Amino acid sequence: MAKAAALVAVAVVASSCAELAAADPDALWKIVGGQCVPEARASGHPGQCTSVDLAGHYAILKDISGRSQHLLIPTERVTGIESPSIVAPNAPDYWADGWSSRNTVEASLKQPLAADQFGLEINSEYRRSQQQLHIHMDCMRTDIIDALAPYRHDQPGQWHWETIDGARYRIMHVTSLSQDNDPFRIVARDHPDSQSMATQTILVTGAGPSADQDGWLVLNSGLDVDNGSGTAEGLLDHACHLAAAH
Repeated sequence: MAKAAALVAVAVVASSCAELAAADPDALWKIVGGQCVPEARASGHPGQCTSVDLAGHYAILKDISGRSQHLLIPTERVTGIESPSIVAPNAPDYWADGWSSRNTVEASLKQPLAADQFGLEINSEYRRSQQQLHIHMDCMRTDIIDALAPYRHDQPGQWHWETIDGARYRIMHVTSLSQDNDPFRIVARDHPDSQSMATQTILVTGAGPSADQDGWLVLNSGLDVDNGSGTAEGLLDHACHLAAAH
C-alpha cells in the first residue's frame, strides 16, 4: 500500500504544474514528507529528492518544469510564506540553505553560475500551486541581472522602490541571509501578521558576481502593492538562456 501511494505521488509530480495544482495541492509534501524523508531516515538515501538534509530540516527536489529548476522544501509541514514558524527564533535558515545548495542547479547545467546569475524565489499564498513551502532555485533572466546591477553598491539595510518587468518591487542590499538578515524576517518586520505575509513574494539574488564580496539583493512585493503581482517567479529564467548549451 505504501509503495503504491509513493508511485501515485511520483506520477502526480511528473505531471505539468497546472495539472499538479488541480490534482493535488499536497503533492510536494507527499513526495518529501511521505517518501524522501522516510527513505533518508531508513537508508541515508534521498529517494526521489536530489538531497535531504535532516539536520538542516530541508530537502532539494528537481522541479519537472525547467532545465535546471530545483525546489527547497522543508522536511516538516510548513504551509508557506504565511507560516509563523518561518520567523520563529529557532527557524531554519532556508534562504541561506538554498543559496548554499545552488550547486544542484549548476550540476543540471554542467557549469557554474555567478552569484547574480542565480536566484531564489517564493510566491505568495495566492500565486502558488502547492500547500507546502517551497523556494524556487534557478537562473536569473539576463535583462533582470542588468536592471538590478545599479543596486550592488547600495547601503545595506535600506529599501529602494523600483519598477522591474512592469511590477513594483522594493529592493534591499544585504550582507548575509541569516539571523536578522533572513529575508523572511526582513519582510515580516513590515508584515507582522500571517494574513499580510500571505500576500508577499520574495526573490533573492547576488548583488554582483561574487556574493562574498558583493552581498545579496532581496526583492519584495505583494498583492497589497500597486502593480504588485504577489509573485516574482517571472524574474527567473527556467530555460536558463544565460547558460551555454550542452
